[in-house]
Amino acid sequence: MNRSTLRSTLPARASTTRARTTRALAVAATAGGALLLAAVPAAAHVHATPDTTAADGYSVVTFRVPNESDTAATTSVRVSLPTEHPFSYVAVRPVAGWSAVVTEGALPAPVEVGGTTLTKAPLSVTWTADPGSAGIAVGQFEEFEANVGPLPGAGTRVVLPTVQTYADGEVADWSEVAAEGAAEPEKPAPEFTTTAAGEDHHGGGSHAEAAATPATTPAASTTAAPGADPVARGLAGAGLALGLAALVVVLLRRRRA
Repeated sequence: MNRSTLRSTLPARASTTRARTTRALAVAATAGGALLLAAVPAAAHVHATPDTTAADGYSVVTFRVPNESDTAATTSVRVSLPTEHPFSYVAVRPVAGWSAVVTEGALPAPVEVGGTTLTKAPLSVTWTADPGSAGIAVGQFEEFEANVGPLPGAGTRVVLPTVQTYADGEVADWSEVAAEGAAEPEKPAPEFTTTAAGEDHHGGGSHAEAAATPATTPAASTTAAPGADPVARGLAGAGLALGLAALVVVLLRRRRA
């Protein structure tokens, strides 16, 4: 190849390289945007977070409920409690603007808990927005707490199906349970897994100690993005950073061209 031919092919090669780079960066930007969009909705569901998971102890479980409607407030939240390994004790923390009812009933079959055979137990907890209360407004979430126990043996999945009702009659049924190792379903039930009992149960112990755990001060409503979650925020931030970085590089290369 002579010098004149080499000179004539260099611009074409450079142009081809820039085009390929631009396409690759565009793909990266699109992927980053997709990650951003996918991360947030995945976290926008009802979560149950126990303050301890130690078997035989008592735990304060916090239910974080985001409002996913664009037009209506959440006015009712009902949590179903386990019947195969029932709780003999359930108490709720007061929440301003909400009333809570713990419903007891007969178990499908007798269950021994702490040396006592139970034929009935708490079956559900329902929080209902008081008349005139805003409930969980659009763009907000609320947290509800229940002190439950004793927890079942180590390694038990405690599944807590939850039904969320909106002011317009829409119902979100968070009751799907994924098989071990399977991907999270679209409407997952809140759940946690118990661990081995230790010397310190962080709120476990006698029934009297558990009964003293719920506070009497109403919890305040909190305004935040629906389903705010540390992992989701991290993924969303990474996706946004990747997309913006790719876009900047594309613009700089086009300007140089």
